[in-house]
Amino acid sequence: MQIKWIDRGVCYPEGFLASGVNCGIKKDRLDLGVLFGTTECYAAATFTTNKVKAAPVKISSEKLNKNKIYQAIVVNSGNANCCTGNRGLLDAQEMCRLTAQELNLPEEKVLVCSTGVIGEPLPMGNVTNGIKSACSSLNENDLPFAEAIMTTDTKPKRIAVEAILDEQTTIKIGGCAKGAGMIYPNMATMLAFITTDVEIPPDTLQEMLKNAVEQSFNRISVDGDQSTNDTVILLSPKGRKFPEKQYELFQNLLTRVCESLALMIVKDGEGATKVAKIIVKNATTPQDAEKAARKISNSLLFKTALFGEDPNWGRIMGALGAADITLDPNAIDIWFDDVQVVSCGMGMGKETEERAKLAMRKDQIVITVDLKVGKYQYHVWTCDLSYDYVKINAEYRS
Repeated sequence: MQIKWIDRGVCYPEGFLASGVNCGIKKDRLDLGVLFGTTECYAAATFTTNKVKAAPVKISSEKLNKNKIYQAIVVNSGNANCCTGNRGLLDAQEMCRLTAQELNLPEEKVLVCSTGVIGEPLPMGNVTNGIKSACSSLNENDLPFAEAIMTTDTKPKRIAVEAILDEQTTIKIGGCAKGAGMIYPNMATMLAFITTDVEIPPDTLQEMLKNAVEQSFNRISVDGDQSTNDTVILLSPKGRKFPEKQYELFQNLLTRVCESLALMIVKDGEGATKVAKIIVKNATTPQDAEKAARKISNSLLFKTALFGEDPNWGRIMGALGAADITLDPNAIDIWFDDVQVVSCGMGMGKETEERAKLAMRKDQIVITVDLKVGKYQYHVWTCDLSYDYVKINAEYRS
């Protein structure tokens, strides 16, 4: 089998068209996109677990509970359509209706997503014109769509993969995502859209997406804040049935696509200069391993030390002690990449810390914590917290 990674997105698999336009929500950037499947598609999705849910999350999740067949997704950025009351729900429904009308589809085959500022009604006159423009300009170039879903992102995030099984069988998966701040599982202020060119039954598709999200988007943290609009949608066109014996391969490829997009989000975290993979191993339970990894990844003290390139392992020990897990402080070992800085709960001296400083100068680093009290492991990706993060969010609505 041959695997190729391609700098493309949701239109790399055959049968998908997309577009991105400016409709006036933002002054001079693309802010509305449409993704269209030329044939009926099975759809799977995961949504935010935040109790405050945006109108499009409510509308799309309700639709998916009733129906699994879709052909289009309409997305706007710059306005979250959240905390907008009944008007927000009507506006989200109207976005579906207008898109369906322009594409000559039943309204029930259209999903809707939004991202941006909370608490402001959508300018529906602009949105209406944008939907008409986006639906009339659909094509195989998926870059404008990836750009249209961005908010504080500094770059579009997209990737595609093709697996060649034999002369007759290939699989293509393409995806794009947005997200830079308000990032914390379960998912975050992120949207992700994934397509493939093979048919997977809807129940299996949902389970595969759930597994992939758990290994990727649910393991990232930029700032520990959870959003109201998180959505990941996967579309699988009907017609080209994929052999069940190859489902494991599809799952692996889907997970790798989601991991790649998730890492792009962390690397583009608001003001971020570094990415750290936090590995906690040998915990007493899977839950303890996860709690510990998340506690470290969300520690503001750790994240600022990461920005300052300071191997202050005491901040990691402090986070572990507050994590409500089974812990023996006198057993803990800690590494910065391959430099061990803590052995059996005690620091290993200034010389090792100097070597750890060199490791922290890199853009990416792996922090490994060995609890030595069990056999379970978990990992999370996070980024540093810089001056620019405060500046970006202080000026977000200005």
